[in-house]
Amino acid sequence: MTSSLPGNRDLPASQYDLSTYWGRVQHCANVSDPRTLLTSSAGLENAKQLVTAYKTGKMREMTPELWQAKKIIDSTIHPGTSCWRIDTGEPVVLPFRMSAFALSNLIVTGGMLSPGLGTAGTLGWQVVNQSLNVAINYSNANKSTPLPTSAIVKSYFIAVGASCGVALGLNSTVPRLKRLSPNAKLIAGRLVPFAAVACAGVLNVFLMRGEEIRKGIDVYPVLTEDEKLRVEKGELKVEALGKSKKAATLAVGETAISRVLNATPVMVLPPLILVRLQKTEWLKQRPRMTTPVNLGLIFATSVFALPLALAAFPQRQAVSAKSLEDEFHERGGRDGLVEFNRGI
Repeated sequence: MTSSLPGNRDLPASQYDLSTYWGRVQHCANVSDPRTLLTSSAGLENAKQLVTAYKTGKMREMTPELWQAKKIIDSTIHPGTSCWRIDTGEPVVLPFRMSAFALSNLIVTGGMLSPGLGTAGTLGWQVVNQSLNVAINYSNANKSTPLPTSAIVKSYFIAVGASCGVALGLNSTVPRLKRLSPNAKLIAGRLVPFAAVACAGVLNVFLMRGEEIRKGIDVYPVLTEDEKLRVEKGELKVEALGKSKKAATLAVGETAISRVLNATPVMVLPPLILVRLQKTEWLKQRPRMTTPVNLGLIFATSVFALPLALAAFPQRQAVSAKSLEDEFHERGGRDGLVEFNRGI
C-alpha cells in the first residue's frame, strides 16, 4: 500500500466514495484488475516515485497518472499493519494477489466443478484449493500479528481435512436421498464442492488468522482534517493506540463472510448453468466444449463476483472506541472513532 512509501502526506483513499457499497465495489474492481499483473519491476518503481513525489509535496494535485500509480501499488504491495503509516512495503507474491484471484482460481475451481469427478479427483482438487486458500490468507493477512509456521501447518491440515470430509460425506449422501428426483440429485451433486469450499473457507480464515484474535491487532485514532494536515507537515506522528482483540474478531469475521459471499456465485452459478447447457443440442453435439464452457463461466463469474464480495465490508474499518476494550473507550479520534486494517 502507499503508506509504506516515504513522505508524511497521505494520498486520497480512493477515487470513489468508500462510505457507500457501490463506491467500494468500484474501488475493489479497480484494485483487483488483472491487468495490474502485467506491471513490470520498472513500472512498479515508476509508480513508487510518482506516489513518493506526491507524499513529499513535490506534486500538489492528483493526476490520472498518479491515480494509476496508486492503483498499481495498492494491488501489488502488502496491505500492511496500519491504516496510516506502517505497512510491510513488500509486494504480495504474484499468484496470491487479489488482482490474480480470478486467474489463480480458474483452474482450481474448474477442477472442483468438473462433472463426474471420482473420489481421488474430489480429494485432489480439495487439497489444491485449500493450499491456494492458505497462501492467499497468509499473504494478505494483517501483519501486525505474525503467524508462526507451526500454526500455519496445523491450520492447513485441519482445513484440508474439513473440506475433504465435507466433500466425501456429501458425495456419498446425495445419491442415497430417495426423495430427490434424478435431476435434483444431479444439481445437488454439482453443488457439493460449494458446500465443502464454504465450510472449509470459513474455518481456514479463522485458523490462519487465529493469532490475531488471540493477541489483537493494531488500532489507530481516526484523524480530523487538521490532524491530517499536521501529519503532512511532519508535526504529528500517528502511533497505534494498542492491540484490540475485539477489532481482530470483527476483522477476521468479516473476512470469513466475504470469502463465502465470493464463493457463492462462483461455485453455484456455473454448475447450475452448465447443467442446463448440457441438455441443449448444441453442447450434446459438442461434448469437447464442456470444459471450455465451464472455465468460461467460472472466469466470468469470478471477475464479476470478487469486487462485490470484497466490497461487503470496508478495508479500513472505523468503529466507535467504546465498542472495543475499556482501554480504548476514551482514546478515540474524530467523533470518538478508531480504525484498523481489516485484511483481505
